[in-house]
Amino acid sequence: MLLSTPRFTVTITGTHGIHIPEEHATPFVKANHKRIQIKAYFNDKIIDFHGALHLYQGIYMISFGKRYQKELGVFPTDFFELQLFENTTTYGVEVPEALQAVMDSDPQGFALFENLTDGKKRSLIYYISRFKTPQTQVDKSLLIFENLKLGIKDHRELVKKR
Repeated sequence: MLLSTPRFTVTITGTHGIHIPEEHATPFVKANHKRIQIKAYFNDKIIDFHGALHLYQGIYMISFGKRYQKELGVFPTDFFELQLFENTTTYGVEVPEALQAVMDSDPQGFALFENLTDGKKRSLIYYISRFKTPQTQVDKSLLIFENLKLGIKDHRELVKKR
């Protein structure tokens, strides 16, 4: 059975942090789940995202950046609800279908992608995800895989045309 919490009330701490009560964080920490799936609820809106559960000055926190705040329609003074779930994704974030198609069709590029650090993989997945059209996502994925084959590892260089 997958770990999850009931919905609980939170507010934004600082500019983009959310304090996760210890009783909700502990089961994930004990099961060694640092990356979690999160649902945020406010009025009639619900957003899903992935994040890292981390300990900051003795308090469990997740990041809740401006993009998510705007998408949910919350301000730092608002109270809203969260629910945490065990993350079952391979990379700690959802892989766009277009990137998955490139991974499936290019074993050499995929092998090089797999050799990157987990954080760099997630960063590239987020990069691909921000493009709206599947064709642009495919084009950017192919570019990254071609640059990996050229031996390029720097994130800023991986996304540039040669």
